[in-house]
Amino acid sequence: MDKFDCLKLENQLCFPLYACAKEVTKKYKPFLDKLNLTYTQYIAMLILWEHDEINIKALGEKLFLDSGTLSPMLKNLESKGYIERVRNSEDERNLIIKLTKKGYNLKENAVFVPNSMAKCVNLNEKDAKTLYELLYKVLNAIKE
Repeated sequence: MDKFDCLKLENQLCFPLYACAKEVTKKYKPFLDKLNLTYTQYIAMLILWEHDEINIKALGEKLFLDSGTLSPMLKNLESKGYIERVRNSEDERNLIIKLTKKGYNLKENAVFVPNSMAKCVNLNEKDAKTLYELLYKVLNAIKE
């Protein structure tokens, strides 16, 4: 093995992860266009549909996004009427993100997205679960 083999693209774990993430996100676009959401807005809404409200710091941690990415995206969701941003009355620095009725109702229209995406990815249930577990294993190892 040549000492430079480690620098070949085919030997990089990062490349198939990057390319796969990019291509999967691209596959989401036509489905999310029907909801008037970007992919980042969609994953934020997934958290909100699960929790109804969350502070901005916790949302950023769950989505692995910084405030520079979150703030404009949340402003956009607010302008669409899906969320409202409210300052915590006990601590003005703490911004709470809440679903509006319109944002909650959007959940019903979004139910088709996961099944539609599963058809695009075309993995059987066992392989999908294995991939999910491996990706979270990598993600958890990196964030420590």
